Amino acid sequence: MKFLLFLFGLATLWSCSSVVKQNEQEPVYTAPDLLKKDVDYAYTKLKEMHPQLYKYIPRKDLDYKFDSLKQTIDKPLTALQFYFKLQPVITTIREGHLSLLIPYEKIKNSNSEGRLFSYFKYYIKGTRLYIIENKDSLFNIKPGTEILSINDIPVTTYIHKYKKLISSDGRNTTFIPYYLKDTFFCFFSMENGYLDHVKIETQYHQQKQSYILEREKEKEGLQNKTSKKKNYYCASNRSFRFLDEGNTIAYISIKKFSNNNSEKFYRDTFERIKEAKSSYLILDIRNNYGGSLQEINNLYSYLVSEPFTLIKPSRINSGTTPLKTKYFKKSSPLEYALKGIAYPTYLFLKTLHTYKGKDGKFYYKIKADNVTKPRKNAFKGKIFVLINGGSFSASSIISSKLKFDKKAFLVGEETGGANDGTVAGFYSYQVLPNSKLTLPIGLLLVNPNITLTNSQHGVIPDTTVTETLQDIINKNDVQLKWIKDEITREKKSKPKQ
Repeated sequence: MKFLLFLFGLATLWSCSSVVKQNEQEPVYTAPDLLKKDVDYAYTKLKEMHPQLYKYIPRKDLDYKFDSLKQTIDKPLTALQFYFKLQPVITTIREGHLSLLIPYEKIKNSNSEGRLFSYFKYYIKGTRLYIIENKDSLFNIKPGTEILSINDIPVTTYIHKYKKLISSDGRNTTFIPYYLKDTFFCFFSMENGYLDHVKIETQYHQQKQSYILEREKEKEGLQNKTSKKKNYYCASNRSFRFLDEGNTIAYISIKKFSNNNSEKFYRDTFERIKEAKSSYLILDIRNNYGGSLQEINNLYSYLVSEPFTLIKPSRINSGTTPLKTKYFKKSSPLEYALKGIAYPTYLFLKTLHTYKGKDGKFYYKIKADNVTKPRKNAFKGKIFVLINGGSFSASSIISSKLKFDKKAFLVGEETGGANDGTVAGFYSYQVLPNSKLTLPIGLLLVNPNITLTNSQHGVIPDTTVTETLQDIINKNDVQLKWIKDEITREKKSKPKQ
């Protein structure tokens, strides 16, 4: 069972490595009355399928926003123009996984034509955009340089516009800067199309300078070589090491809960930790946008010494909701035929997992709401967890559960995902009939098995430690340092055996 990472609909942006070469086709405009029907269609489907549509916004307020949106549509719009109108209304629902996708028939992979914006790594603070790493020392631009404008348009203008396209869970205050730094240029490319070059104006130590970034032309054969290297690193979602000579501090970093090879990784890792008799474990899930619920259930079994239930039963809107996932979506003729053969089994399994609770509401049975036993190599020492605004979805679920059960001490900043859970699981892909925009609607309400706080915020750390721009540039991990210093203090305070 996986949380599909639409957050934040990641898929909202299709891919940071893809941009639209818009001049290959004439834009298609849709009449206002048809777009208004699409607005109604989207809202109707949300009310039909989303299990907590009004958790963060009163119904009357959301009704008003959809009605007001229709009043602003007074001329034909392209799908992209309509997206920039409808998506900000979708984000007011404050469900981080809920986001429109943008369908384009002609997508151009920018890697085949070289990079344009990926020379640098970026950081966003408020409405300001900084370069924190210059991978190839291009123009000798220094880390800490602020980008003031792109093609003579102030960066603040872009940020104000793009922030409206992003939603975190509830009233979280930390998620958007993390997500926007990763997707800023995806939004830019989506809006401006395929560009061979851009002009940027920068400022460093009060000195302003303009540069022309040109799309790098890849040499023949380089793309395939780069792709293999990228695939290698993409498979490395997890890492483990000891942080001291005596192996008393174990450190596990997880960048994504993909569930790929996770069983072996955790089995081998916790066996090594047990053999080393480590006293401390640091679990680093910063900048982890989530992923597999099955993986975090497995991981949790290595962090406790008694049976546990990770999540509450997952609520759905009706007994037929699980059948609305568009089973045949994007199937080739052969896939369609094979799926057709398996369809009766698919219907049976979906129906088998659906049940009506004593409260009269419908639920969908998944593995993580069962009682799970701890592993024989479960860690017995003290656990610290590193979290930040980039910890979303499954990362927030496991953080919330660990904190509630008092199994770990959390350090960093408020998570990007909600403390009380989220709506994700599997999706119904609703294609708006006229604009052809796609709205994936999460069907499962997934709550960690805790006493819900109703705070409408993320998981709050036990100790808040924030990074500055200079910390990031200097690679000074102040959050990890705080934990290491705390462990040193604890060791010193313990009486010698």
